[in-house]
Amino acid sequence: MSVKYLPVQWNKNKWRYDAIMLIGVAIFLYVFLNASPGILGYERAINPQVHNARAFGACAFLMLTVILCIGPLARLDTRFLPLLYNRRHFGVMTVFVAITHASYILDWYFAFSMSNKYEALLFANTSYGQLSGFPFEIFGIFALVVLIILSATSHDFWMKFLSPPVWKRIHYLIYPAYLSVVAHVSLGILQDQQKHAFTVLFIGGAAAVGILHFLAALHERRKDHAIAAQPADWIDVCDVADMTEGFAKIKLLPNNERVAVFLMEGQLSAISNACAHQNGPLGEGKVIRCLVTCPWHGFQYNVRNGQSPAPFTEMVPTYNLRLTGTTVQVDPAANPPGTPVDPVPSPLHPQPEAKT
Repeated sequence: MSVKYLPVQWNKNKWRYDAIMLIGVAIFLYVFLNASPGILGYERAINPQVHNARAFGACAFLMLTVILCIGPLARLDTRFLPLLYNRRHFGVMTVFVAITHASYILDWYFAFSMSNKYEALLFANTSYGQLSGFPFEIFGIFALVVLIILSATSHDFWMKFLSPPVWKRIHYLIYPAYLSVVAHVSLGILQDQQKHAFTVLFIGGAAAVGILHFLAALHERRKDHAIAAQPADWIDVCDVADMTEGFAKIKLLPNNERVAVFLMEGQLSAISNACAHQNGPLGEGKVIRCLVTCPWHGFQYNVRNGQSPAPFTEMVPTYNLRLTGTTVQVDPAANPPGTPVDPVPSPLHPQPEAKT
Protein backbone atom coordinates (compact mmCIF):
# COMPACT_ATOMS: atom_id res chain seq x y z
CA MET A 1 0.00 0.00 0.00
CA SER A 2 1.27 3.46 -0.86
CA VAL A 3 -0.12 5.07 2.30
CA LYS A 4 1.69 4.52 5.58
CA TYR A 5 -0.52 3.55 8.50
CA LEU A 6 -0.25 1.58 11.73
CA PRO A 7 -2.89 -1.05 12.51
CA VAL A 8 -4.91 -0.68 15.68
CA GLN A 9 -3.76 -3.12 18.34
CA TRP A 10 -6.19 -5.23 20.33
CA ASN A 11 -6.20 -5.04 24.11
CA LYS A 12 -8.27 -6.30 27.04
CA ASN A 13 -10.69 -3.38 26.85
CA LYS A 14 -11.47 -4.08 23.19
CA TRP A 15 -12.04 -7.78 23.83
CA ARG A 16 -14.30 -6.94 26.79
CA TYR A 17 -16.20 -4.33 24.76
CA ASP A 18 -16.85 -6.74 21.89
CA ALA A 19 -17.79 -9.59 24.22
CA ILE A 20 -20.42 -7.46 25.99
CA MET A 21 -21.72 -6.28 22.62
CA LEU A 22 -22.08 -9.83 21.27
CA ILE A 23 -23.79 -11.01 24.46
CA GLY A 24 -26.21 -8.09 24.21
CA VAL A 25 -27.06 -8.95 20.60
CA ALA A 26 -27.62 -12.60 21.51
CA ILE A 27 -29.90 -11.70 24.44
CA PHE A 28 -31.97 -9.29 22.33
CA LEU A 29 -32.47 -11.82 19.54
CA TYR A 30 -33.38 -14.56 22.02
CA VAL A 31 -35.95 -12.37 23.77
CA PHE A 32 -37.40 -11.07 20.50
CA LEU A 33 -37.73 -14.51 18.96
CA ASN A 34 -39.29 -16.06 22.06
CA ALA A 35 -41.34 -13.20 23.53
CA SER A 36 -43.03 -12.03 20.33
CA PRO A 37 -45.19 -11.92 18.27
CA GLY A 38 -47.41 -12.08 21.35
CA ILE A 39 -46.06 -8.81 22.70
CA LEU A 40 -45.78 -7.10 19.31
CA GLY A 41 -49.28 -8.13 18.26
CA TYR A 42 -49.02 -8.54 14.49
CA GLU A 43 -52.24 -8.07 12.57
CA ARG A 44 -51.69 -11.34 10.72
CA ALA A 45 -49.84 -14.48 11.78
CA ILE A 46 -46.29 -14.56 10.47
CA ASN A 47 -44.04 -17.47 9.61
CA PRO A 48 -40.62 -18.17 11.19
CA GLN A 49 -38.64 -16.64 8.27
CA VAL A 50 -40.43 -13.31 8.57
CA HIS A 51 -40.16 -13.43 12.35
CA ASN A 52 -36.39 -13.96 12.10
CA ALA A 53 -36.09 -11.11 9.59
CA ARG A 54 -37.90 -8.74 11.92
CA ALA A 55 -35.81 -9.85 14.90
CA PHE A 56 -32.57 -8.99 13.11
CA GLY A 57 -34.09 -5.79 11.71
CA ALA A 58 -35.20 -4.63 15.15
CA CYS A 59 -31.77 -5.51 16.55
CA ALA A 60 -30.02 -3.49 13.83
CA PHE A 61 -32.28 -0.49 14.53
CA LEU A 62 -31.58 -0.69 18.27
CA MET A 63 -27.81 -1.00 17.71
CA LEU A 64 -27.78 1.98 15.35
CA THR A 65 -29.79 3.99 17.88
CA VAL A 66 -27.29 3.18 20.64
CA ILE A 67 -24.37 4.08 18.36
CA LEU A 68 -25.84 7.52 17.66
CA CYS A 69 -26.57 8.08 21.37
CA ILE A 70 -22.99 7.35 22.49
CA GLY A 71 -21.51 10.49 20.91
CA PRO A 72 -23.74 13.09 22.62
CA LEU A 73 -23.68 11.12 25.89
CA ALA A 74 -19.87 11.29 25.90
CA ARG A 75 -20.01 15.07 25.37
CA LEU A 76 -22.50 15.47 28.21
CA ASP A 77 -20.71 13.13 30.64
CA THR A 78 -17.12 11.91 30.28
CA ARG A 79 -17.99 8.63 31.99
CA PHE A 80 -19.45 7.49 28.65
CA LEU A 81 -16.13 8.00 26.83
CA PRO A 82 -15.10 4.31 27.14
CA LEU A 83 -18.14 3.45 25.02
CA LEU A 84 -16.98 5.92 22.37
CA TYR A 85 -13.42 4.63 22.00
CA ASN A 86 -14.36 1.35 20.26
CA ARG A 87 -17.63 2.48 18.73
CA ARG A 88 -16.59 1.47 15.22
CA HIS A 89 -16.59 -2.19 16.35
CA PHE A 90 -20.22 -1.60 17.27
CA GLY A 91 -20.84 -0.21 13.78
CA VAL A 92 -19.27 -3.17 12.00
CA MET A 93 -21.35 -5.61 14.05
CA THR A 94 -24.48 -3.59 13.20
CA VAL A 95 -23.72 -4.05 9.50
CA PHE A 96 -23.59 -7.83 9.86
CA VAL A 97 -26.89 -7.85 11.74
CA ALA A 98 -28.48 -5.63 9.07
CA ILE A 99 -27.17 -7.84 6.25
CA THR A 100 -28.69 -10.88 7.99
CA HIS A 101 -32.04 -9.05 8.13
CA ALA A 102 -31.82 -8.23 4.41
CA SER A 103 -30.90 -11.83 3.57
CA TYR A 104 -33.98 -13.19 5.32
CA ILE A 105 -36.17 -10.69 3.43
CA LEU A 106 -34.67 -11.55 0.03
CA ASP A 107 -34.83 -15.30 0.58
CA TRP A 108 -38.47 -15.22 1.62
CA TYR A 109 -40.30 -12.43 -0.19
CA PHE A 110 -38.40 -12.43 -3.46
CA ALA A 111 -36.79 -15.87 -3.80
CA PHE A 112 -39.72 -17.26 -5.81
CA SER A 113 -40.12 -14.29 -8.11
CA MET A 114 -40.16 -14.81 -11.87
CA SER A 115 -37.21 -12.40 -12.15
CA ASN A 116 -33.93 -12.14 -10.30
CA LYS A 117 -34.66 -11.57 -6.60
CA TYR A 118 -32.50 -8.43 -6.50
CA GLU A 119 -34.39 -6.98 -9.47
CA ALA A 120 -37.67 -7.97 -7.86
CA LEU A 121 -36.68 -6.13 -4.69
CA LEU A 122 -36.28 -2.91 -6.67
CA PHE A 123 -39.19 -3.18 -9.10
CA ALA A 124 -41.89 -5.34 -7.45
CA ASN A 125 -43.48 -2.26 -5.92
CA THR A 126 -43.18 1.14 -7.62
CA SER A 127 -46.12 2.91 -5.92
CA TYR A 128 -44.09 5.99 -5.02
CA GLY A 129 -47.05 8.32 -5.40
CA GLN A 130 -48.97 7.10 -2.35
CA LEU A 131 -48.25 6.80 1.37
CA SER A 132 -50.17 3.58 1.98
CA GLY A 133 -48.21 0.81 0.33
CA PHE A 134 -45.21 3.06 -0.35
CA PRO A 135 -42.15 0.92 -1.32
CA PHE A 136 -40.38 1.36 2.02
CA GLU A 137 -37.71 -1.14 0.92
CA ILE A 138 -35.84 1.65 -0.88
CA PHE A 139 -35.09 3.34 2.44
CA GLY A 140 -33.69 0.12 3.87
CA ILE A 141 -31.53 -0.41 0.78
CA PHE A 142 -30.06 3.09 1.04
CA ALA A 143 -29.33 2.69 4.76
CA LEU A 144 -27.69 -0.71 4.24
CA VAL A 145 -25.47 0.58 1.42
CA VAL A 146 -24.34 3.51 3.59
CA LEU A 147 -23.62 1.26 6.56
CA ILE A 148 -21.54 -1.07 4.38
CA ILE A 149 -19.54 1.90 3.04
CA LEU A 150 -18.90 3.22 6.54
CA SER A 151 -17.90 -0.21 7.79
CA ALA A 152 -15.55 -0.80 4.85
CA THR A 153 -13.84 2.58 5.34
CA SER A 154 -13.52 2.29 9.13
CA HIS A 155 -10.08 0.67 8.76
CA ASP A 156 -7.07 2.82 9.65
CA PHE A 157 -5.79 2.65 6.07
CA TRP A 158 -8.77 4.64 4.81
CA MET A 159 -8.36 7.24 7.55
CA LYS A 160 -4.77 7.78 6.40
CA PHE A 161 -5.53 7.52 2.68
CA LEU A 162 -8.56 9.83 2.63
CA SER A 163 -7.28 12.23 5.36
CA PRO A 164 -9.25 12.73 8.60
CA PRO A 165 -11.43 15.63 7.30
CA VAL A 166 -12.60 13.70 4.22
CA TRP A 167 -13.07 10.52 6.24
CA LYS A 168 -15.16 12.43 8.77
CA ARG A 169 -17.39 13.93 6.07
CA ILE A 170 -18.04 10.48 4.61
CA HIS A 171 -19.00 9.14 8.02
CA TYR A 172 -21.54 11.94 8.50
CA LEU A 173 -23.66 9.80 6.14
CA ILE A 174 -24.68 7.89 9.27
CA TYR A 175 -27.33 10.55 9.93
CA PRO A 176 -29.23 10.29 6.62
CA ALA A 177 -28.84 6.52 6.93
CA TYR A 178 -30.55 6.61 10.33
CA LEU A 179 -33.36 8.78 8.97
CA SER A 180 -33.80 6.22 6.20
CA VAL A 181 -34.03 3.43 8.77
CA VAL A 182 -36.69 5.41 10.63
CA ALA A 183 -38.66 5.84 7.38
CA HIS A 184 -38.15 2.15 6.51
CA VAL A 185 -39.57 0.99 9.84
CA SER A 186 -42.34 3.61 9.93
CA LEU A 187 -43.68 2.64 6.51
CA GLY A 188 -43.13 -1.06 7.06
CA ILE A 189 -43.66 -3.04 10.22
CA LEU A 190 -45.54 -0.27 12.04
CA GLN A 191 -48.38 -0.67 9.54
CA ASP A 192 -48.85 -4.32 10.53
CA GLN A 193 -49.51 -4.24 14.28
CA GLN A 194 -52.45 -4.25 16.62
CA LYS A 195 -50.50 -3.69 19.82
CA HIS A 196 -47.99 -0.89 20.13
CA ALA A 197 -45.12 -2.20 22.25
CA PHE A 198 -42.65 -1.97 19.39
CA THR A 199 -44.11 1.36 18.28
CA VAL A 200 -43.33 2.86 21.70
CA LEU A 201 -39.79 1.45 21.67
CA PHE A 202 -39.22 2.67 18.12
CA ILE A 203 -40.46 6.21 18.75
CA GLY A 204 -38.60 6.34 22.06
CA GLY A 205 -35.31 5.31 20.46
CA ALA A 206 -35.58 7.79 17.62
CA ALA A 207 -36.58 10.56 20.03
CA ALA A 208 -33.64 9.74 22.31
CA VAL A 209 -31.21 10.27 19.43
CA GLY A 210 -32.69 13.67 18.59
CA ILE A 211 -32.99 14.86 22.21
CA LEU A 212 -29.44 13.80 23.17
CA HIS A 213 -27.94 15.55 20.15
CA PHE A 214 -29.94 18.70 20.99
CA LEU A 215 -28.77 18.66 24.62
CA ALA A 216 -25.16 18.04 23.59
CA ALA A 217 -25.33 20.97 21.16
CA LEU A 218 -26.63 23.25 23.94
CA HIS A 219 -23.87 22.00 26.25
CA GLU A 220 -21.15 22.75 23.70
CA ARG A 221 -22.70 26.12 22.90
CA ARG A 222 -22.60 27.17 26.57
CA LYS A 223 -18.93 26.21 26.77
CA ASP A 224 -18.17 28.12 23.56
CA HIS A 225 -19.85 31.23 24.94
CA ALA A 226 -17.80 30.96 28.13
CA ILE A 227 -14.61 30.77 26.09
CA ALA A 228 -15.64 33.69 23.88
CA ALA A 229 -16.06 35.86 26.97
CA GLN A 230 -12.37 35.46 27.85
CA PRO A 231 -9.58 37.69 26.47
CA ALA A 232 -8.21 36.54 23.14
CA ASP A 233 -4.56 36.47 24.23
CA TRP A 234 -3.84 34.12 27.17
CA ILE A 235 -6.53 31.70 28.33
CA ASP A 236 -7.01 30.59 31.94
CA VAL A 237 -6.81 26.81 32.31
CA CYS A 238 -6.99 26.14 36.05
CA ASP A 239 -5.30 26.84 39.36
CA VAL A 240 -1.97 25.08 39.61
CA ALA A 241 -3.13 23.51 42.88
CA ASP A 242 -5.75 21.58 40.88
CA MET A 243 -3.11 19.83 38.78
CA THR A 244 -2.26 16.18 39.52
CA GLU A 245 1.12 14.63 38.81
CA GLY A 246 0.99 12.50 35.66
CA PHE A 247 -2.39 13.80 34.50
CA ALA A 248 -3.78 16.68 32.43
CA LYS A 249 -6.40 19.41 32.44
CA ILE A 250 -8.21 19.88 29.12
CA LYS A 251 -9.28 23.33 27.93
CA LEU A 252 -11.41 24.39 24.96
CA LEU A 253 -9.79 27.29 23.09
CA PRO A 254 -11.60 30.11 21.21
CA ASN A 255 -10.80 28.43 17.86
CA ASN A 256 -12.63 25.27 19.09
CA GLU A 257 -9.37 23.34 19.43
CA ARG A 258 -8.64 21.62 22.75
CA VAL A 259 -5.34 21.80 24.61
CA ALA A 260 -4.13 19.27 27.20
CA VAL A 261 -1.97 20.74 29.98
CA PHE A 262 0.10 18.08 31.77
CA LEU A 263 1.95 18.08 35.09
CA MET A 264 5.06 15.92 34.79
CA GLU A 265 7.80 15.81 37.42
CA GLY A 266 6.53 19.05 38.90
CA GLN A 267 6.61 20.86 35.55
CA LEU A 268 3.81 21.98 33.24
CA SER A 269 3.67 21.25 29.50
CA ALA A 270 0.88 21.56 26.92
CA ILE A 271 0.12 19.76 23.66
CA SER A 272 -2.93 19.39 21.44
CA ASN A 273 -5.61 17.16 22.93
CA ALA A 274 -6.20 15.51 19.51
CA CYS A 275 -4.11 12.44 18.68
CA ALA A 276 -2.63 12.55 15.17
CA HIS A 277 -3.93 9.04 14.52
CA GLN A 278 -7.69 9.42 14.96
CA ASN A 279 -8.17 12.52 17.10
CA GLY A 280 -8.27 10.52 20.32
CA PRO A 281 -8.30 12.54 23.61
CA LEU A 282 -4.65 12.68 24.69
CA GLY A 283 -5.60 14.60 27.83
CA GLU A 284 -7.30 11.49 29.17
CA GLY A 285 -4.10 9.45 28.98
CA LYS A 286 -1.56 9.06 31.79
CA VAL A 287 1.99 10.37 31.46
CA ILE A 288 4.90 8.05 32.18
CA ARG A 289 8.44 9.33 31.64
CA CYS A 290 7.17 12.35 29.69
CA LEU A 291 5.18 10.14 27.27
CA VAL A 292 1.40 10.32 27.21
CA THR A 293 -0.42 7.29 25.79
CA CYS A 294 -3.60 7.92 23.80
CA PRO A 295 -6.40 5.94 25.50
CA TRP A 296 -7.98 5.06 22.16
CA HIS A 297 -5.29 3.18 20.28
CA GLY A 298 -2.05 3.50 22.23
CA PHE A 299 -0.17 6.15 20.23
CA GLN A 300 2.41 7.96 22.37
CA TYR A 301 3.74 11.55 22.42
CA ASN A 302 6.34 13.45 24.42
CA VAL A 303 4.39 16.15 26.27
CA ARG A 304 7.33 18.57 25.98
CA ASN A 305 7.72 18.49 22.21
CA GLY A 306 4.61 16.73 20.82
CA GLN A 307 6.73 14.08 19.08
CA SER A 308 6.22 10.31 19.06
CA PRO A 309 9.23 8.27 20.21
CA ALA A 310 11.42 6.81 17.46
CA PRO A 311 10.94 5.04 15.11
CA PHE A 312 7.42 6.56 14.94
CA THR A 313 6.98 9.89 13.19
CA GLU A 314 3.58 11.20 14.36
CA MET A 315 3.57 14.72 15.85
CA VAL A 316 1.00 17.02 17.45
CA PRO A 317 1.10 20.80 18.06
CA THR A 318 2.52 22.18 21.31
CA TYR A 319 1.46 25.27 23.27
CA ASN A 320 3.23 27.90 25.37
CA LEU A 321 2.29 28.18 29.05
CA ARG A 322 2.79 30.71 31.82
CA LEU A 323 1.81 31.15 35.45
CA THR A 324 -0.01 34.30 36.58
CA GLY A 325 0.09 33.94 40.32
CA THR A 326 -1.15 30.38 40.73
CA THR A 327 -3.29 30.42 37.57
CA VAL A 328 -2.10 28.30 34.67
CA GLN A 329 -2.55 30.15 31.36
CA VAL A 330 -2.07 28.96 27.79
CA ASP A 331 -1.35 30.89 24.61
CA PRO A 332 -4.16 29.84 22.21
CA ALA A 333 -1.81 30.14 19.21
CA ALA A 334 -0.44 26.64 18.71
CA ASN A 335 3.16 25.95 17.79
CA PRO A 336 3.85 23.79 14.72
CA PRO A 337 3.59 20.04 15.39
CA GLY A 338 6.70 18.68 17.09
CA THR A 339 7.97 22.04 18.39
CA PRO A 340 9.91 21.66 21.70
CA VAL A 341 8.73 23.99 24.48
CA ASP A 342 10.49 24.49 27.82
CA PRO A 343 8.26 23.30 30.68
CA VAL A 344 7.00 25.74 33.32
CA PRO A 345 7.94 24.76 36.90
CA SER A 346 5.03 24.47 39.33
CA PRO A 347 5.62 26.27 42.63
CA LEU A 348 3.33 23.83 44.45
CA HIS A 349 4.77 20.51 43.25
CA PRO A 350 8.15 18.90 43.93
CA GLN A 351 10.77 19.21 41.20
CA PRO A 352 13.10 16.33 40.25
CA GLU A 353 16.51 16.56 41.86
CA ALA A 354 19.28 17.62 39.52
CA LYS A 355 21.72 14.86 38.66
CA THR A 356 25.36 15.44 39.59
